[in-house]
Amino acid sequence: MKRPHMTAGVLAVAAVAAFIAPQSAAQAVQATPGPKILHASPNGSGASCTVSRPCSPQAARDAARSVSGRDIRVELADGTYEMSEPLKLGAADSGRDGHTVTWTAARGAEPVFSGGRALKGWSEAADGTWTADVPEGVTPRQLFVDGERAVRARGEACAATTCDATKTGMTGATATGIDKWRRPTDAEAVIKIRWRDYHCRIASVDGDRMTFAQPCWTNSASSTNRTGPAWDSTTVDSSRYSGVAFLENARELLDKQGEFVWDADDRTVTYLPRKGEDMRRAGVFTPVTERLMVLDGAHDLRVQGIGFAYAAYGQPSTDEGYAGTQAGLTLTGATGPVDHAGRHYTKPSAALTVRGGRHVSVSGAEFTHLGGAGVILEAGTKDTSVTRSRFTDLSSGAVYVGDTEPKPEAELGGERNTVAYNTIRRTGVEYTDAVGIWAGYEAELTVDHNTLDDLPYSGISVGWGWNQPEAQKSVLRDNRITHNRITNVMRVEHAQHDGGAIYTQGAQPGTVVSGNYINRSAYGNTERDGNGIYLDEQSSYIRVEGNVITRVGYKWVSNWADYGIQNHATGNWTDTDAPALTGTGSTMEGNHTKLDRLPSRALAVAARAGAHGGPAERLRPDLARAGTASQSSTDGAAEAAYATDGDTSTDTRTLSEPGAWWQVDLGDARRVGQVEVWNNTSMATADFDVQLARSADFSDATTLHVTGRALRPTLLDTDTEARYIRIKRTGTARVALAHVLVHPART
Repeated sequence: MKRPHMTAGVLAVAAVAAFIAPQSAAQAVQATPGPKILHASPNGSGASCTVSRPCSPQAARDAARSVSGRDIRVELADGTYEMSEPLKLGAADSGRDGHTVTWTAARGAEPVFSGGRALKGWSEAADGTWTADVPEGVTPRQLFVDGERAVRARGEACAATTCDATKTGMTGATATGIDKWRRPTDAEAVIKIRWRDYHCRIASVDGDRMTFAQPCWTNSASSTNRTGPAWDSTTVDSSRYSGVAFLENARELLDKQGEFVWDADDRTVTYLPRKGEDMRRAGVFTPVTERLMVLDGAHDLRVQGIGFAYAAYGQPSTDEGYAGTQAGLTLTGATGPVDHAGRHYTKPSAALTVRGGRHVSVSGAEFTHLGGAGVILEAGTKDTSVTRSRFTDLSSGAVYVGDTEPKPEAELGGERNTVAYNTIRRTGVEYTDAVGIWAGYEAELTVDHNTLDDLPYSGISVGWGWNQPEAQKSVLRDNRITHNRITNVMRVEHAQHDGGAIYTQGAQPGTVVSGNYINRSAYGNTERDGNGIYLDEQSSYIRVEGNVITRVGYKWVSNWADYGIQNHATGNWTDTDAPALTGTGSTMEGNHTKLDRLPSRALAVAARAGAHGGPAERLRPDLARAGTASQSSTDGAAEAAYATDGDTSTDTRTLSEPGAWWQVDLGDARRVGQVEVWNNTSMATADFDVQLARSADFSDATTLHVTGRALRPTLLDTDTEARYIRIKRTGTARVALAHVLVHPART
């Protein structure tokens, strides 16, 4: 193929261009050199920081400070980096003049910053327990055996009638046998009241009376004038107190496989192995170092692909203890200012902390086996993100964003931060009041496409301040909680109440909650409690739109406070209903409620939600909806049809009478596979039979008995042909129900 004919002028221009082009390219390469790469390894030394002679992370940090005019990459080789103190990065370790500093895993490597200390030299006792000495300076609060979390030896619950709590201490030492324990002052009382969790160490035992470490007990009791809103009645000496959930960390309680106990006097840990564990070969670690990486004033910095494990959280083992307030924050200090808006609450310790950061990104990280939280962004951190990371098996929450000052100075306000595409599972393992993702007074926060599963309390909590005057006008605004997948939260076995899969506080103009899939929040609840989306207290100016919310223990959306303003819920899909939003100017319209099957649009929203998407739980058809309900008697206006109206917030109620019953006639005999019984909002129904019969006189009934209170819901599987389903009390009290669903047998 011939080249096109060129004139002499064109050839001359082309020749000049050919001469200039290589020079320009060379100058461009020289002007923008590639990143400076520094190499670190777990056993690195010296200051070369090369592939063949890697240095330590600290030496790599120091070497990076002398590099200018280019990006910097610190590549971490595979292995465990034992951290006796956190790696601290500040302004001097940041990207300069438009460049970025990146701390990242080397290609194919899985570096892990670890705050753990191995415990070795285990010896076996005749009772099957194993004991190891603990070095000075180490206080084992958590123990991990071959990567599996052990449990601090714990006892049974102690009711308030025995363990009666007051401002100064508690009775019950004699009845529980604590007064005979060898070292009761190693033990802690764990108390759960509504949304709060308290862990206080026993300080002394005198006869039947116990006192507790201070200021933990005072901060857990009333009359401190620092514990929250004036109406709060969830302290250890309040009317809401029902007893001790359990006592833990006493040798006398060590009776189950997988439990351990710490003896502070002998400085030993004793463990009862699980089946198959060989303590002569097992890797046993306890968290020791609190923070593994601290970015203080850093900017234009990336953290990629690094693991964080075995970070400690020391405060609960001190006399401060763990006086929970809300969402994993605690009250600390013996004295302090009046703080009804929670200004001076203390966040937990976290494996990675960013203070005053600018343009910091954390991505592809893994946080596991932690004694505290995963990540904290605080002290005016802005334009910073935590993305595509995994959080599993944490004692506290996964991500904390922002602070608790409603009107901070401009440089201390949190703005434009992002938490997205993360996977959060089994957090709040020890401190069950912690939430998956918490944000305080933030503006333009994005919480998007995260997957949260198996959490004891709320999933995502954004906002602070209740209805306190000083918090009513704050910097909160324009936050987005979008496309998250939140399942199996507010797990009822942890006894944390008054929360929701998504929880908000405070006036937040421009805030949107949309496209989220929420399933099984407070499912199987033991009281009228637990919500899908909970616009609590002063929550105002929030739009709730296009969410899919199913199988929740109470309300799919809750906005009970009349001082909330202009909240709007529209275009959501749910299998129940809820009262209208209470706040001034608030509206609920265009929602798709009382569904027993999700339409295709709702299934598509659910499929896109979360870090990796996924299917929705399929709802089962409800035969009772088209049936005719009746009951033995009716108390007031609580008629029988409220149990078949598809709404778990409306209740039936009979009179208190022998043999009281409620029933539904399906119209024709149908093959029934399951009956769901949802107790009423006061949880009145207990000890009852569920009868399924073809005949109206129930002479051919199949009877399923339930002992104790019905839950929300109690599920009864069967395979019975029936037209009539009756719920009948076996005692002499009322039948009161929010919802009864009758599902056909699966084909």
